Amino acid sequence: MAQHPVAGKRRGTLLLLLVLILLLGGCASGGGGSGRASHGWITVQRGDTLGKIASQADIPLLRLQRFNPGVDARRLAVGQRLMLPSRQERAPGGGPYRYQVRRGDTLYGVARYFGADPQRVQAANPGLDPSNLAVGQLIQVPLGSAGSRRSSAHASAPAARRSLPDPGPLPRTAHGWAWPLSNYRIARPFGRDANGTLQPMLLSTSGPAQAKATNAGKVRFASGMRQLGQVVILHHADNMQSVYAFCSKLLVSEGQSVSRGDPVCDIAHDANANNYHLLFDLRHGGKPIDPARVLR
Repeated sequence: MAQHPVAGKRRGTLLLLLVLILLLGGCASGGGGSGRASHGWITVQRGDTLGKIASQADIPLLRLQRFNPGVDARRLAVGQRLMLPSRQERAPGGGPYRYQVRRGDTLYGVARYFGADPQRVQAANPGLDPSNLAVGQLIQVPLGSAGSRRSSAHASAPAARRSLPDPGPLPRTAHGWAWPLSNYRIARPFGRDANGTLQPMLLSTSGPAQAKATNAGKVRFASGMRQLGQVVILHHADNMQSVYAFCSKLLVSEGQSVSRGDPVCDIAHDANANNYHLLFDLRHGGKPIDPARVLR
């Protein structure tokens, strides 16, 4: 089957979605001046050095380095995102980290960012519900094995494809969910492309449409993402997540609870194909699953 033109332009879409879902800490488009810092992160701009960023943020350089494991100070890239630790966070040399949950975080994403074992993170925080992290919540992150740390902002494709902890079989509640669009066609099914890259499902309509929540959940992210347009991420019960990308207008806000069938965004028009597209992704514990297994 010939590759859809959108798929050709968006070859790195899955990587972006993976970074977004697992390691998102309030992602915002990089701007100039102080506007580039957002929700505990800062975007590297031309001419930046790690020392310069530390000085401007009034953070000791060693502390900045410890909160950005895997970042090579000699190879900062424009657009790369660095974590700015808050006063409540701790990164002692021997660990564990004391980490303050940021917008869009998941337990698996936090663990991977610091090179820790997600099961050890869970054990270090008894009573923590990994599917319902609260922004501002402080959690303990035990140090992981040496060499496993990496930067979330500039992860390479092989690193982003590393296997996530197996969340187990799909929950019984993950069936009979509604499709996010009416009168749609599947422009690209979930699966691997000719290069072996796993791609989310792409839905298409001939006219304007609104994407709707496939099941009840809570909005954990609603903002713009480079190459993905406006993006909505819903967290559902039983560690399930749904992602709606290529939106043109957001109809929900972060923290909002939604019911099944509630509109979450207007989908965007693709002038090249003269139709409208929605990139739709379903995940269980951060791991991508074929929506056809869950949607009715």
